[in-house]
Amino acid sequence: MNDVFKTIASPVEEVIFKEKSSKFLGYAFPIQTEEDVKRHLEAVKKLHHSARHWCYAWQLGHGAQQHYRANDDGEPNNSAGIPIYGQIQSFDLTNVLIIVVRYFGGIKLGVGGLVQAYKTSAQLTLQEAEIIEKIVTQTLQIVFDYKDMNKVMRVVKEKNLEVIDQKLGLDCRLFIEVRDSEWDHIKAIFESIYGVQVIENERK
Repeated sequence: MNDVFKTIASPVEEVIFKEKSSKFLGYAFPIQTEEDVKRHLEAVKKLHHSARHWCYAWQLGHGAQQHYRANDDGEPNNSAGIPIYGQIQSFDLTNVLIIVVRYFGGIKLGVGGLVQAYKTSAQLTLQEAEIIEKIVTQTLQIVFDYKDMNKVMRVVKEKNLEVIDQKLGLDCRLFIEVRDSEWDHIKAIFESIYGVQVIENERK
């Protein structure tokens, strides 16, 4: 199924790698938005305010919606952010941020040395992470009259769907989580029930 992606279950903090007196500290965070990136980056910079560089890379989204950014933070071009991002790709992850903090030890590593150091730091950090699979889902909002409740709930039960919210007022509104690969099929079933209105919500 092309609606499954891999990410990390929880943050990994301060994985240490040393190279020629420089110290590299690796951090990894599961993220959902670019706001999450800013928040984690600010926290790590505050924690290590005396460091020389805070290089990072992140990737968000799945399939055609996937996007990423890599930042060298003052290191030579492509010597830090891209090697970090390369490890995100190597582990086949998304919705993840990796930050590598560098404390300069007085000995220059050269571009090749920096590439290897940032790559190794990111790799060691991800090796400490618990990698999990998640399913890309969308939320269907089903609107119907009370008299059609049994018909709707029969489909929910037969298809083993999860109702994540409901609003019962003048009419009934169910919010149902549907995996991407089953989206068209489930939507068509509900649309085939007379009197049921289907409203598409956001993917997540």
